[in-house]
Amino acid sequence: MTSPPSPPLELRLSVTDRCQLRCRYCAPLSRASDPAARRRGEILAYEELARFVRLLGARFRLSKVRLTGGEPLLRRDVATLVRLLAAEGIPDLALTTNGQLLPELAAELARAGLRRVNVSLDSLDERTYAALTGGGRLARVLAGLEAARRAGLSPVKLNTVVLRGVNDREVVALARFALAEDFTLRFLELMPIGPARERHAELFVPAAEVRARLAEAFRLAPLARAPGASSGEYLADDGRGRHGRVGLIAPVTEPFCAGCRRLRLSSTGELAGCLARAAGPNVRALLADESPRAAERLAALAAGELARKRTRAETGAAGCFAASRPMVAVGG
Repeated sequence: MTSPPSPPLELRLSVTDRCQLRCRYCAPLSRASDPAARRRGEILAYEELARFVRLLGARFRLSKVRLTGGEPLLRRDVATLVRLLAAEGIPDLALTTNGQLLPELAAELARAGLRRVNVSLDSLDERTYAALTGGGRLARVLAGLEAARRAGLSPVKLNTVVLRGVNDREVVALARFALAEDFTLRFLELMPIGPARERHAELFVPAAEVRARLAEAFRLAPLARAPGASSGEYLADDGRGRHGRVGLIAPVTEPFCAGCRRLRLSSTGELAGCLARAAGPNVRALLADESPRAAERLAALAAGELARKRTRAETGAAGCFAASRPMVAVGG
């Protein structure tokens, strides 16, 4: 009897730990205290990143690669990396961005082979957005969303981290915006990682509360959830002819660790199977070695990190998901 195939693997590939924004839950407010922003020679070359993807694809069922940062669009000529990865035949090649540079780059990325984008949008109020992001321009994000739509980067997904007293009253407005523009919106629980740890109890809004607010304004029909999926999705209908998908990602109150098949590679070569654990081994030297022995070692290390996923007993409390490294350096 043959054993069933292993679940598909998803890879988050950080291409830089730099970001031009200072979102209060993601990066230290002062760039001087930021452990990120590595020098150019310390980050992996595009060819090394592509080699890692090629190796994983040969040994695992690699279903998705998402380029992250920091802000991936700050990496010079990132379309070159997209082109290299598209040549590997990745079924789902995506990129997560703050949207500030998307208006100019969306079309080029689509031509290079990018399939879709996830865009951070935490507020529709200009002042709130600027304060939350440390100077980001909301108009740039909105223009980037339109550029992504025109370029065929579909579906466009929006990510909103809900913060009490900051943007939690915008939940319904953000959902109405997403439905009107035919975007998929996901509300994320704040994780106590990096600078978010200190004020987590004050700012945290559980997904159940977000769901309740949405239910007051929309008819919500739950959609089937795949094993290991990070988002519980609903078909939201406003009763006036507009409907679309809204997701709730709840790593703190509704952990999805049991079926998680995500692996992360930082821009400097650190493997991580879980945001809640310390970084794993650094594979930079192995990526520079093209021997079969190095390839086998890389595959073994990747399998080891996947095996280090949290157990159910370790989930369910915010403290279990706490990590000192800022999210900007992890590549969420």
